[in-house]
Amino acid sequence: MTDTPSPDPALAIEQKAKLIKQRRSVHGGIIGLQLDRHAPGEAWSSLPYHPVFVGDTSTGVIHGGVVTVMLDESCGMAVQLALQSSQAIATLDLRIDYLRPATPGQAIRAHAHCYHVTRSIAFVRATAYQDSESDPIASATALFMIGANRTDMLRQEPKVKFDTPPPLVAPDDTGGPLAISPYARFLGIRVDDQANAVMPYDPKQIGNPILPALHGGVIGAFLETSAILKVHREIGQATAPKPIGLTVNYLRSGRPVDTSAKVSIVKQGRRVVAFEVQAYQTDPDKPIASCYGHFKLRP
Repeated sequence: MTDTPSPDPALAIEQKAKLIKQRRSVHGGIIGLQLDRHAPGEAWSSLPYHPVFVGDTSTGVIHGGVVTVMLDESCGMAVQLALQSSQAIATLDLRIDYLRPATPGQAIRAHAHCYHVTRSIAFVRATAYQDSESDPIASATALFMIGANRTDMLRQEPKVKFDTPPPLVAPDDTGGPLAISPYARFLGIRVDDQANAVMPYDPKQIGNPILPALHGGVIGAFLETSAILKVHREIGQATAPKPIGLTVNYLRSGRPVDTSAKVSIVKQGRRVVAFEVQAYQTDPDKPIASCYGHFKLRP
């Protein structure tokens, strides 16, 4: 006997693309992420602009976590389109470089290419852009595990679903630390009595609706937000730091429970801050994801 699940029979790429459009992640469906075009191992997606995606209302710039969600899910689409059968996949790590801010008010597009597949690992590259892929706003590389669990998002009935998707509305936080960040408030992120970031569970955070499990991009958005809050508070600048790049390592499935974070400032220079952050649920010694990256300090 083996615990490795047997892959389902092969699917024609057109059939698989149709299933991907119908059975996307819960969070991706709620925010409006679309698969526009496909090829074997490649996915072109789009996300219409919405004010709730803003990360800083003073500039109107999209939250980096929105880009993380889009790139993570687009990479997953490309992996599914590279496989002959329909199998469970899970993000192992995701490296994102933020090249320039997205223009407020415009849709974001992404192109993901799964360029190499082994028996258990898929390698993916992706770019996010607006007007032209040759002028990206962010780039990403990712690793995915193939046959990560016994679920199949393309064939099984979801345990988490909405008859009517919840509205894209951010709760008010007038005067609070997240007052300028609608997307962080939309995810439900708040600051506890010890000034640490907490993300109470909400079904709209789900990626895999079969397990169910939190969306990898949502976990990345939570990690980034937690680090921004910590660095902003510790350094005491008037403006929040600007993400340059980060790498998220996914250590275990994010269960449908509350998630907390602990952040460390590794090194602070005059212009750049290096940080580490871990997301955990019931046990701080058993993180579900870790992240390291750099912020640029803004005068």
